[in-house]
Amino acid sequence: MTLYILGMIGIAAFAITGVISSGKKGMDLFSLVFLGMVTSLGGGTIRDVILSMETVYWVKDTSYLWVAALSSMFAFFAVRVIENREGLFNYADSFGLALFTVVATERVLLYGFSPTIAITMGIITGIAGGMIRDILSHRPPLVLGKEFYATPAFLGACFIAALESVIPDHEFNAIYAVSLIFILRVLAIRKGLYYPNWLLYQKKRHD
Repeated sequence: MTLYILGMIGIAAFAITGVISSGKKGMDLFSLVFLGMVTSLGGGTIRDVILSMETVYWVKDTSYLWVAALSSMFAFFAVRVIENREGLFNYADSFGLALFTVVATERVLLYGFSPTIAITMGIITGIAGGMIRDILSHRPPLVLGKEFYATPAFLGACFIAALESVIPDHEFNAIYAVSLIFILRVLAIRKGLYYPNWLLYQKKRHD
């Protein structure tokens, strides 16, 4: 039940970021709802397709579809009264990234896959929806910047996999891992955590 609730919250958070990302471009309600739904459902859909699941999760349980649609519609009307949209976008995205990564990793473990596969699919699920959103809304993809983004997802996925191997089925495992990812992302946003230059690709300058 905890995984289910966290998954729904993640759907809502990412749907809201999808709407905010293009809220200033004059798009209509249905276009923004579609963008919010693609953002929130895209990562999990890619996961289920790669793992050859019999039915994609939101087809099997349409509650995910409704949460994505209703959250997008709510954001469409609510976002216009919010002053700091970029701040809301960053925190909602961080929360969605944390939830999606952890829920996907734990769910893949429950399917019986190895920790390596679970961690990989957790990262893909966490970042894929945001990448789709950023591409469709003509934003620089967050995952391609030098700010911590994929790394917190990787660390959180490894953390939940380790917790499940040491203290399986503990009720707070997912909460611990979600907190780790979210805190690292908040530190990156507020304190400017970036990779050191020696870990960044340096393009050669031609005289």
